[in-house]
This record gives sequence, C-alpha cells and structure tokens, in this order.
Amino acid sequence: MKIDIVTGDLLDQDVEVIVNAWNRNIIPWWLLLPQGVSGAIKKRAGYEPFIELGKKGAIPSGGAVITNSGNLPFKAIIHVAGINIFWVSSYQSITESVRNAMGIVIEKHYKSVAFPLIGAGTGGKKQDKVLNWMQDTLLSIEFDGTVKIVLFEKAIA
Repeated sequence: MKIDIVTGDLLDQDVEVIVNAWNRNIIPWWLLLPQGVSGAIKKRAGYEPFIELGKKGAIPSGGAVITNSGNLPFKAIIHVAGINIFWVSSYQSITESVRNAMGIVIEKHYKSVAFPLIGAGTGGKKQDKVLNWMQDTLLSIEFDGTVKIVLFEKAIA
C-alpha cells in the first residue's frame, strides 16, 4: 500500500472514492448543521448521498457504509461513524472506521481512496494523534493501491 499524507481539500483529490467522517446516523441528516468534511460534501455533492445514507439506519461506532457520490466526481463516498452520539471520537472509533472503510475499498476493488483525519475536528482529538492512529491501522491492512490522508487546508483565493 502506498500512503500519501497531503495538505489540501479532500474533495479535490484524484482518487476513486473518499471517506466522510460522519456519525452514528441516529439523528436524521437533515437536522444537522453542515460542518467540517460533511458540510463540504453536502455543499458540493448535493443531498443525494445523504438521502441514501439516511435510509441505511444506525451505524455502529467505527462502522462504515457506502453511498453514491452525488455531484462529486468520485465513484462513491464511504461514510464512517468516527464519533459517538455525544460527538466524541476515540481510539476505537477512529481505528475501526479506518478498518471498515478499507474493507469496503478492498471489497469493491477500488484502487485509491482519500481519508480526512477522522475524529480530529468535531470528535475533539489532536491531529497528530489521529494521524498516527490512522497510519498504524492502515499499515496493518493488505491493500494494493493508494491511500491519501488529507490534512485540510483552505485554498487561498
């Protein structure tokens, strides 16, 4: 597996699929204020992926589900439950999110995927800690493709 750590916008990566740092999917998506990765996806993808996501029901902590990518140029979006119902992330929710998202990537035969730092924003964990947990988890997975971990940076206009 090739792991690239890049700075930029998750939605501008040249990959087949992206990962959305989501929640347990217990509160209807349309009641949530768009923020972070999910907010950016809603703005650019439209509501279609979130309508599909809402139909999938509750996601276990660290779980992952796949939806279409709406107006985005990706083959799919993998949504992971990286935070609990109190909007807090943990080592387990982050590492299981990575494992389960990669399970979908491998099952669907995708060759490239981009992850945000799961649980570092709304989830409250420090970026360097999350990055280390994610890298360690990825290194334990056999995958013949490219994984990007995207450290968010706003584009300068």
